[in-house]
Amino acid sequence: MGEYALLSKIKSPDDVKKIDEKDIDSLCTEIREKLVEVVSVNGGHLSPNLGVVEMTVALHRVFDFPQDSIVWDVGHQSYTHKLLTGRFDSFDTLRTKGGVSGFPKKEESPYDDFNTGHSSTSISAAFGIANAKAMNGDNSHTVAVIGDGSLTGGLAFEAMNNAGRFNKNFIVILNDNKMSISKNVGAIPRYLTTVRIQPWYIRVKRFTERGLSKIPLIGRLIKGVLRRSKSGIKNIVYKNTLFDCFGFTYLGPIDGHNVEELENAFKAAKKIKTPALIHVVTKKGKGYQPAESKPGEFHGIGQFDIDSGEPISSHHGFSAEFGKTLCSLAEKDDKICAITAAMTGGTGLNDFAKQYKNRFFDVGIAEEHAVTFGCGLASKGYRPVFAVYSTFLQRSYDQLIHDAAIGQNHLVLAVDRAGIVGSDGETHQGVFDVSMLNTIPNAVIFSPAYFEGMEKTLNEALYHCRGLVAVRYPRGGELYKPENFGHESIDYNIYGNPNAKYLLVTYGRLFSYACRAKEMLSELGVDICILKLCKIKPISREAVFFASRFQKVWFFEEGVKNGGIARNFADFITLRGFKGSYHIKAIGDEFVKQMTVPEALQQLKLDSSGMVEVIKKDIQYEKKT
Repeated sequence: MGEYALLSKIKSPDDVKKIDEKDIDSLCTEIREKLVEVVSVNGGHLSPNLGVVEMTVALHRVFDFPQDSIVWDVGHQSYTHKLLTGRFDSFDTLRTKGGVSGFPKKEESPYDDFNTGHSSTSISAAFGIANAKAMNGDNSHTVAVIGDGSLTGGLAFEAMNNAGRFNKNFIVILNDNKMSISKNVGAIPRYLTTVRIQPWYIRVKRFTERGLSKIPLIGRLIKGVLRRSKSGIKNIVYKNTLFDCFGFTYLGPIDGHNVEELENAFKAAKKIKTPALIHVVTKKGKGYQPAESKPGEFHGIGQFDIDSGEPISSHHGFSAEFGKTLCSLAEKDDKICAITAAMTGGTGLNDFAKQYKNRFFDVGIAEEHAVTFGCGLASKGYRPVFAVYSTFLQRSYDQLIHDAAIGQNHLVLAVDRAGIVGSDGETHQGVFDVSMLNTIPNAVIFSPAYFEGMEKTLNEALYHCRGLVAVRYPRGGELYKPENFGHESIDYNIYGNPNAKYLLVTYGRLFSYACRAKEMLSELGVDICILKLCKIKPISREAVFFASRFQKVWFFEEGVKNGGIARNFADFITLRGFKGSYHIKAIGDEFVKQMTVPEALQQLKLDSSGMVEVIKKDIQYEKKT
């Protein structure tokens, strides 16, 4: 890649302002080269960042960060911002343990005003920041950058509704690239399309204002009356956008890859006394042909070959297997429906969307709506399956309780990316879904370890369970499976010597690590039995009775300890008269930071070596005492 003659010299936004206008295009080219170079090695969000290069450069040339504040919605498009705010030298550590985060982090830089990671939060957070500044007598500007995909989330509109009458230097930039992760759906994207193809209206509005201002004596009076009017006359002269109706002054559409146009728009917005919304049209993946042609695939991607754009490694994972299984079930049952919140490809539903168009629903980035919508389908006899990442399911807790559980509507959750997910860090780890669902009365949770179990439990969830049911599975594919294991049961499996003194209990993919640990302990002369749970709520009474006979029990759980299954299990075996000792190893009262999945499991002592270490230490302590 390039030598980064311009980019390497930028240590702060002040240096961006000093770049000669004739060198701006070269700077943008260098930024794109650096983005492709680093993401090809570390993985990350490539196409969103390639699309906002010029916009980010213009922002840093017009605004005075960190005196001015900026909040990036989701934050997955903030890589250029990081490169322009003193993090070029460390950018090669992006998304690695202890390295530069893939999202804004206040603790990482004073230029990151607010930690983000999930969608549709930027306007709310930025409006809070703007109000705090106003109360402190601070007249600096506050900017929220939000994508058209994130605008499908209801929180964005709640914030706009609240912010419409604010008059203290508040600016929203709508980055319109016609996509979220999947292609955008619904009324908002259709509306933005009409605005994009009718840019003449803003020119008419300006022409009318200038014309009225030139009429002696009464021109300004007429203009003021029209602006304040609630009648239809206003809409004849001032063609309102949706954003104007919320109280924002609309500017746009602006070419998101023309720095001069962007700078002019940003400067104009700074002079407006009402909240301003700048509609910027960009191309996702801009400047790197593979990402331009397949923006969805390069939204979040692992390692890839720069020349070809092909992934370095790919394998058949749980998401793909889920999609295949659901299609097979839907072929025989026309009541099965699939729901996604803008994650068609990520959750393995591409084929379902093509084969069963009338039963496939992409609701946009609106997990709360997805749950209640699915409950509505269920109330009329359909079998809805909501495929959702564990981390995003958190957003729908209220609906899961009120509309699914209390309403006794049969909704199946296909919880993807359950457990540690790796380099996206704290905001994306799927370690809270079990504790969250575990609190909901009558909810059923399955956590299989292999494709076979996922297929069985999905069928069980659809046809033999009632109410709210979750089938959760990890990112990636199947892990180690001993040759003598047999078939995965819906409830639980016993693997090893049932007469051993020691028992290891776990569920999900940790079973594979437990099997390796069992082999390692066997070489040390320690014989353990493994109880592998598949249905983790409610837990089988037989499994509890079996466990209560052992001398010592260890429970390893890839989720938070508080509210987890391990504590339930401990209560159950105690009630069964368990007299031995019990040890829980799970995630404590902490967030799991960015690092690879193996690094995280090793640090948490949830991999094979960690399990061996914990068990050996306990046995040695027991012998000493």
